[in-house]
Amino acid sequence: MPPQPKKIKSMQSALLDWYQIHRRQLPWRETRDPYPIWVSEVMLQQTQVNRVLPYFKSFLKTFPTVADLARADLEMVLKAWEGLGYYGRARHLHQAARRVVREMDGRIPDRRDEFRKLPGVGDYIASAVQSIAFGNAHAVVDGNVKRVLSRLFLMDAPVNHAASQRSFQKKATLLMGGAEPGRFNQALMELGALICKPRNPLCGACCISQHCLAVCTNQVEDYPKRNERRPVPMHRIATGVVWNNGNVLITRRRPEGLLGGLWEFPGGKIREGEDAGNACIREIHEETNLHVKIDRYLIRVQHAYTHFKIEMDVFQCEYVSGTVRLNGPDAFRWIRLSAIDQYPFPKANHKFIPLLNQK
Repeated sequence: MPPQPKKIKSMQSALLDWYQIHRRQLPWRETRDPYPIWVSEVMLQQTQVNRVLPYFKSFLKTFPTVADLARADLEMVLKAWEGLGYYGRARHLHQAARRVVREMDGRIPDRRDEFRKLPGVGDYIASAVQSIAFGNAHAVVDGNVKRVLSRLFLMDAPVNHAASQRSFQKKATLLMGGAEPGRFNQALMELGALICKPRNPLCGACCISQHCLAVCTNQVEDYPKRNERRPVPMHRIATGVVWNNGNVLITRRRPEGLLGGLWEFPGGKIREGEDAGNACIREIHEETNLHVKIDRYLIRVQHAYTHFKIEMDVFQCEYVSGTVRLNGPDAFRWIRLSAIDQYPFPKANHKFIPLLNQK
């Protein structure tokens, strides 16, 4: 049975009063300009606020308007995003900015259906930007909101199952009612981030705990419900830093897919039963047509992505023969090590780049 309107109004009022007093002072909350709000929401996907803050300030300094972002080349955008991860977000934001400038006279749409058509704009970002920047009545549902709603209404729908999205959206819309959309959405997300935490939630400090069914029935630790995740696979990778007359070889990944548009050192997956050094030599030849020999083993690097992990063996290599012909990457450069900071690299590569100065 859905909550009565009087109860909804009471929860809204308590939530908005709490938010007015306890909200964090964040730069994207100091404006109604849709562009920085949009940038912040893209950056905040799957990334914590404290990590986003320096990137947001630097990104807006480099690209202060949507037109500035549209004029930039992709490599410049990726360099500004370097280290923040999930680089598809940056590529899509860049593509969307170009469409806004090219097709919409530089004006970010103030209608959700139009905004939703832009690259990288899913349901969450569309609702967040439209409600916060334009005051349009669209309830947002992110991980924090799902957790609050799960406990508040004892929702058994698994928060990590796509089919549950409609149930959470319905409850969020009900709870928002006629409240000011932007403030309400931010307040509910803030409550999840600061109070209704995944572990050890601060129920004693929660402004709506008297309405929370999980609190009232002593089931807070049982919610939210989640489907069991499959084990994350581990991939073994061999990578080679190829030297030739004081230069090192770097290759650029194709713009689509994982880490698209970033530069890296050539290499690839180690086959079952294959020696890491032999895999390094083979992969470099398959990717670049070069014959190399291993100078020395450098380091083993471990790194986790969303759906898999890698264990990367890195080798210092010497060029032997051949002319670069690429199979996989879309560009290559022979560069001085001193110029490496000019190129955007994946975080896994950054874990061993400082060691290259030892050669």
